[in-house]
Amino acid sequence: MAIRLPRIVSSKKVPKGYFAVYVGENQKRFVIPVSFLNQTLFQDLLGKSEEEFGYSHPTGGLTIPCNEGIFLDVTSRLN
Repeated sequence: MAIRLPRIVSSKKVPKGYFAVYVGENQKRFVIPVSFLNQTLFQDLLGKSEEEFGYSHPTGGLTIPCNEGIFLDVTSRLN
């Protein structure tokens, strides 16, 4: 059974109004809406990222230190 998340885009180019994050052990790339930055659940993920990496991310992009399943669960709850 597939989970469809229309607001998460998979592409090499980042469209206007979106940004890329890297998630999980394999550093899978997700392109998500900038509007997620205002959401409390997403801000919690950003806080974990800051605790683990500070402002120096190994990929050069924003790294979220959780597994992909948790990330997909959190982002599926956002408006």
